Amino acid sequence: MEGFLLQDIKNERITAAQLEEMKKLAGSYEALFSRRAMLYKERNLKEKQLSETDYKNLILDHYTFLKRPVIIVDNQIFIGNSKNVVAAAAATIHP
Repeated sequence: MEGFLLQDIKNERITAAQLEEMKKLAGSYEALFSRRAMLYKERNLKEKQLSETDYKNLILDHYTFLKRPVIIVDNQIFIGNSKNVVAAAAATIHP
């Protein structure tokens, strides 16, 4: 895509600095965390009280814990693939 940087996080892990930047825009690591990840169920994380540090470390540990896609446009962040998020991202990209 012209004008966009696409990062395949499965092959090119996100860095702590990238995650920190996303957290600043999203407001928390929890907002970036995917509870749909298979590892979430496998590790019984639903039963645990996770802290912001836990969310951060889990996302850095395995790419599936990052809610995807994450789209950043002009200091705005769009997280996930819900209809509303995709529409808002599209409206921002193509005003």
